[in-house]
Amino acid sequence: MKDLISRNNNDFDLWDPLGDLLELPPHMRHNRELNNLMRTDIKEKDDAYELEVDLPGFKKEDISLDINNGYLTISAQKHDEHEEHEKHHYIRKERYFGSAQRSFYVGDVKEENINAKLENGTLSITIPKEKPVETKKRIEIK
Repeated sequence: MKDLISRNNNDFDLWDPLGDLLELPPHMRHNRELNNLMRTDIKEKDDAYELEVDLPGFKKEDISLDINNGYLTISAQKHDEHEEHEKHHYIRKERYFGSAQRSFYVGDVKEENINAKLENGTLSITIPKEKPVETKKRIEIK
């Protein structure tokens, strides 16, 4: 699109900020939005791991945490209000509606020991470290 719009045939092309986005196939625009969801930072402390997951615009009710076979799964789902579409004529709609999910292996941790809190669009999860079990034993030689 930039090749079609130029000023006086010189090197100073007009930039169309919507042009590039509008030319992307729909599945690529969707993937771009998904890449920005659930970005996660993981910190290691002496006694725990802390995860900070970006979930801007999600409410507490839209998020679930499940633990199964040592995997912690974070799921978030945001619904589009269809009634809102009928009231207004949108020219462009960029906000994301849908679901996203990520899983992390955390080992055998009891769910009651995991703490989670949502504040300002960031889900903070604290997972206690497993205490190492002494497995070194001496075998008697006969």
